Amino acid sequence: ALELAHACGADLNWVAQLVELGIVNHESTQASATDWYFDSADLQSALDARRLERDFGVALDAAALILDLQHEVRRLKAQLQARRA
Repeated sequence: ALELAHACGADLNWVAQLVELGIVNHESTQASATDWYFDSADLQSALDARRLERDFGVALDAAALILDLQHEVRRLKAQLQARRA
């Protein structure tokens, strides 16, 4: 979690909020946030959330909704393209 926080220019509390909101999922069963591990998709989601906060002043709960909607739009577009093929 420390690496994710550092990569995003944030702190552990911010990473814990990402986990709480479902923006990222940690890969460890450890209770301590310092022992959590994240994959590259989680890093991208965290960076996207940070960008939304910084560039648009979006709160993390709104960022979670935006990221979820973006994911759903990409999924639906892929499904539509698959049907056309």
